[in-house]
Amino acid sequence: MEDNRLFSEFPPVSTEQWEEVINKDLKGADYEKKLVWKTIEGFNVKPYYRAEDLAQLEYLDSNPAQQPFTRGKKSDNNVWDIRQDIHVKDAAKANAIARNAVQRGATALGLCAKEINTVEEMRTLLSGINPEVVKIHFNCSRNYMETLKLFVEVLRKEGRDLEKVEGSCNFDIFHYALKHGQFYRGEEQDLAEAKELVEYTKATLPHYRCLTINGSLLHNAGSNIVQELGFSMAAANEMVARLTDMGCRMEHVASSIAVNFATGSNYFMEIAKIRATRLLWSKIVEQYKPTCDCAYRLFINCVSASWNKSVFDPYVNMLRTTTETMSAAIAGADSISTIPFDSTYKEESDDFGYRIARNQQLLLKEESYMDKIVDPAAGSYYIENLTDSIAQHAWQLFVTVEEKGGFCKAIREGYVQDEVERIAKQRDKDIATRKTTILGTNQYPNLLEKMDDKVSQEKHGCCCCKAEGTEIRTLHTYRGAEPFEALRLATERSGKRPRVFLLTYGNLAMRKARSGFATNFFGVAGYEIVDNAGFKSAEEGVKAALDAKADIVVLCSSDDEYAEITEAACKGLKGKVKSIVLAGYPKEMVDTYKGYGVDEFIHVKTNALECLTAFQKLMGIM
Repeated sequence: MEDNRLFSEFPPVSTEQWEEVINKDLKGADYEKKLVWKTIEGFNVKPYYRAEDLAQLEYLDSNPAQQPFTRGKKSDNNVWDIRQDIHVKDAAKANAIARNAVQRGATALGLCAKEINTVEEMRTLLSGINPEVVKIHFNCSRNYMETLKLFVEVLRKEGRDLEKVEGSCNFDIFHYALKHGQFYRGEEQDLAEAKELVEYTKATLPHYRCLTINGSLLHNAGSNIVQELGFSMAAANEMVARLTDMGCRMEHVASSIAVNFATGSNYFMEIAKIRATRLLWSKIVEQYKPTCDCAYRLFINCVSASWNKSVFDPYVNMLRTTTETMSAAIAGADSISTIPFDSTYKEESDDFGYRIARNQQLLLKEESYMDKIVDPAAGSYYIENLTDSIAQHAWQLFVTVEEKGGFCKAIREGYVQDEVERIAKQRDKDIATRKTTILGTNQYPNLLEKMDDKVSQEKHGCCCCKAEGTEIRTLHTYRGAEPFEALRLATERSGKRPRVFLLTYGNLAMRKARSGFATNFFGVAGYEIVDNAGFKSAEEGVKAALDAKADIVVLCSSDDEYAEITEAACKGLKGKVKSIVLAGYPKEMVDTYKGYGVDEFIHVKTNALECLTAFQKLMGIM
């Protein structure tokens, strides 16, 4: 029979042949610098991968629902819970929002239990909601044991089947310590309460998870993906080790843990992170030799990261949360909480914000069928190698923490905080220099947008204040966009709007490119931009700038043509405007142009945050 296999007529191409063509196209440029991505996680990503790159990955032999569960816990579908977190403390108001959420597609609820002190208040909170169908996750409580007892009492009074009730408590002693500088009641007391919670839930709500590890705190403090995973696994292992030493069954502790990750915009890396989590958890659990594979089936909740969200151009947050939700869904998360796009500037999002957030998940299920296919990323040379790289580096970090005596000792010594803050500083620098783009904030701003009247004062600024005199140094959660937002909000609140005049001259392509750069540069601080079609001489441009009552004049031309206009422009403008700026950095002429009167050079390597802060001070705004 004739062999008609597809593409059989095409000869295979070796890696060496690919590399030969690539190096030819590079024309002598450095391969590593041009094509290899050096991630903030500390490992390199090649420009392409081939089947041979999968040869050493042992976990590829497993199927979904099989150890090490890299490919997920289910073999017949990829269904996840659509979770809506409700931060309202008033029971009746929270219940109204929750019922509306369930009617409109939510299958899990995160409820604030801080003000729930009686059975009647718990009943009010859960009125019209069936916990046998809708998973209930409790947040915002210091006394989770009392919360659970009230919950169970209501369930029993309503005749619910406790075997069918699922959900979790956000009881995380490590998260609390890193956020507040101390444990809930003390390290040993908190561990004793964790033991009590495990024993109580296993006796009453066997499928309920009463312990949480919040990797999201690390992510929203600026950590990288390897740190979020490695430190989270170290915290989870510490909980298992300490509670088993206190007499708990290993299977009971492991199956009581839920991990809460923040999902950022690094699409493929986030997919790989969740897959790597299950791989590492299996590696950790097998050391305890559990008698039930329930210990391996880690529950992973993913919530949209807040670190990369913005106040300005907030509809872009919808795009960010869509890709983040897709990452979590493709990776097989058990539940996903998509945060409303307006959560950055409202104390509590309105119905529209919540509805859009839910519908993003509903569309991924009902329109894109992402709940039908198990582990669609499997076999991708790229994602499989990312999964392995993240797992390897997170494991090294996990081992380092163990060598330091465990997670508690590591946070007491400040090791975890030091490592996260080191990466956060690097991230901040990348945003300040615009190496990392936050669309609408540090690049491509909407020049007509006003947000000051919309921003809740409670929402703006750092959401975690440093606790002085505490036993553990705190981690500060924040948004990367905040420093640039502060610049622009300061401009709005000052009642002043500095006028930036673009004195364009000469080569059309260059003046357009540099005027566009200058528009973006000063636009992120909320300045008024006066662009121009181009002037025939420096003198003509100077006259127009003075007529426009410009505060700042930016010269926009080619490097060669700056030699024609800079001296004359500076002569006409010096002392009549607050600052003369040149767009670009003609290195050989910088000192000369400074001598003429140029105050600042703006270019792609400029630290935009530092530069604009100086301009704000010059303009009397900050």
